[in-house]
Amino acid sequence: MIDVPMPQLGESVAEGTVTKWLVAEGEFVKAEQPLLTVATDKADTEVTSPAAGRVTKLLAKEGETLAKGAPLLSIDETAIGVTAAPAGPPPAATPPSQAAPQSSRSSEVAKSVPPASRGPATSGASQAPGAAGAPLASPSTRRMALEAGVDVTRVVGTGDQGRITHDDVRRAAESGGVPATPQAHASAAPLAPPPHRAVAGNAPVLSELSAVMQASGGYVPPIPSVGFGAYKVPPYVAKPGDQVVPFSRRRRITADHMVYSKVTSPHVVTFAEIDLHATSKLRDQHKDRFKKEGTPLTFLSFICSATVRALRENPSLNARVLDGSYVVLRDINLGVAVDTPSGLVVPSIKSADELSLRGIARGIDELATRARSGKITADDLAGTTFTVSNPGLKGNLVGGAIISQPNVGILRMGEIKKRVVVVTHNDEDTMAIHPVMYMGLSYDHRIVDGVAANSFLWRVADILSRGEFDVS
Repeated sequence: MIDVPMPQLGESVAEGTVTKWLVAEGEFVKAEQPLLTVATDKADTEVTSPAAGRVTKLLAKEGETLAKGAPLLSIDETAIGVTAAPAGPPPAATPPSQAAPQSSRSSEVAKSVPPASRGPATSGASQAPGAAGAPLASPSTRRMALEAGVDVTRVVGTGDQGRITHDDVRRAAESGGVPATPQAHASAAPLAPPPHRAVAGNAPVLSELSAVMQASGGYVPPIPSVGFGAYKVPPYVAKPGDQVVPFSRRRRITADHMVYSKVTSPHVVTFAEIDLHATSKLRDQHKDRFKKEGTPLTFLSFICSATVRALRENPSLNARVLDGSYVVLRDINLGVAVDTPSGLVVPSIKSADELSLRGIARGIDELATRARSGKITADDLAGTTFTVSNPGLKGNLVGGAIISQPNVGILRMGEIKKRVVVVTHNDEDTMAIHPVMYMGLSYDHRIVDGVAANSFLWRVADILSRGEFDVS
């Protein structure tokens, strides 16, 4: 008999949520057969069987969050008559009597709270990260709070930047959490932000200022990760023809991330116009050869190659902010935004500055292929230090992207169009038609000054305009 544990889903991931069972108790499975899907804040992963055998017991329910190493199910590898798992819907949930006592920290918390104090499972008020007044909490933490009947809007977060942790929810449940009911949120009067909640470096000061200004009837500034104290979004009134689209888990995480980034980092955007004539000629000369070797030679490959070279020369853009300090990172892990059927993901090319143009082109192609086929891993999405965003070919002239935290910069490509440019040769100016692209750099003005940002962007443009690449 063997127990299949919750695997290590990434170097920065300590837990996962069981989203769907693919097998049922009593079924025979083959080695490497998918058993269930597990979700983290970064990616969805299939857990496969380590050996052939019969599933004897499912030790976790769908929706449960477990730490790495916690048992998921038991398999009898000595069972005879192993066949492919029969088709059929998996069980909706394992009965509580069959679940291992240690299988879910969230279920333990839920049992410790009286049934009358538990909020309805369908309550959406505490699930909407990014909404005005919504606290910072991961999807697994919000799910744990719902199961325990804890109102996350009344929990003081002790995590990084005021984020609510599992321990915070557990303490709130043990002290008698407040049910998170829609009626309670709808009827509650606007609350002043808690004065001592350290949701950002200057949040306590801003919170006290907000309370004073609110009492005097003046303008109430927004509190990082909390929202405005006076302005409230008017309620939605349904009209015929409207379509309400529930947030997917990934969309909910993205919304939380984007709001957090805009509140945390003072964004500054600077733009550059880049003549791609030399790079375009170089690409045309070698793209067929690269294609025969199985590697697409795209403009994105050249731009990423120029970016990592400019980052090495301007390291202040390859950094992250800490509490009271910042760190210039040694490794350059370049994130590349990829549009997939289930939403945008940003896997990263690890140690990209150590790769040639060919290596970067191959890395982009491999990551994009895995992302679009749903094979991306949590490690692929972790550790990004700088990001290049490519919105595609459909009519975007220029734009400024939101910084992906905890990075301090993101480079956004615009569309490549043929334009009339002035070309100087032998001190004479002539007009020519060249492919031109505008590029926008968003940077965090807390630690990146305009001089450093402009130097970095100028260098990217310089490399591309000269076509300074080794295509051997």
